Amino acid sequence: MYIGGTDAKALHHMVYEVVDNAIDEAMAGACDRIEITIHPDESVSVFDNGRGIPVGIQEQTGLSALTVVMTKLHAGGKFGGGGYKVSGGLHGVGVSAVNALSEVLVAEVRREGKVWQQRFERGIPMTGVETVGKMKPDESSGTTITFLRDPQIFEVLDYRFETLLQRFREMAFLTRGVTIKFTDLRTDPKREMTFYFEGGVRSFVSYLNKNRTVLHDPIYVEREVEGILIEAA
Repeated sequence: MYIGGTDAKALHHMVYEVVDNAIDEAMAGACDRIEITIHPDESVSVFDNGRGIPVGIQEQTGLSALTVVMTKLHAGGKFGGGGYKVSGGLHGVGVSAVNALSEVLVAEVRREGKVWQQRFERGIPMTGVETVGKMKPDESSGTTITFLRDPQIFEVLDYRFETLLQRFREMAFLTRGVTIKFTDLRTDPKREMTFYFEGGVRSFVSYLNKNRTVLHDPIYVEREVEGILIEAA
């Protein structure tokens, strides 16, 4: 399996993979807001206000870059020659693995004044990359991935709110200045949390120490080495 199994851990890893793509966009300085929504049917949407996945045709494949990202392993973040200098993803199999393990996945891209969309079923393109509208004057560029996990593959089909909440809190700590909003529409009233930590990993250390007697304020260092940002606290 691309994500380590078919159990609850693997199910939640599906969400992490898609959010990690948005985190990479944020760490590249192109995104400052990420929104994750669980819908009543257990489908999940991940929105970011980044640059939007490219939709143009790749010379080497003859396919839209969006199609390549959604169907080829390790394709994300490599357009333009260098890839990201910073990465939040832990495993890097990318959204293509999520696509293959989803009953349905819809990718929507807001870019170059237009709204583009492509639909997949179990990883297979059902449509080409289509223009479905124009961006509103005040609308940001970005990407929204909506997917429904495949019930023929996973043993566990329901996401645990607290499991995802903890992960998104940690992501917000490790990606300073980025707002992460998490909404669960399966309950009435809905459950919703928003995370934003300007202090980054320094705030994370303070959070871990909140019920402890500390001897001093967190020690924090930051340095850029060969174009790679390093933070420690």
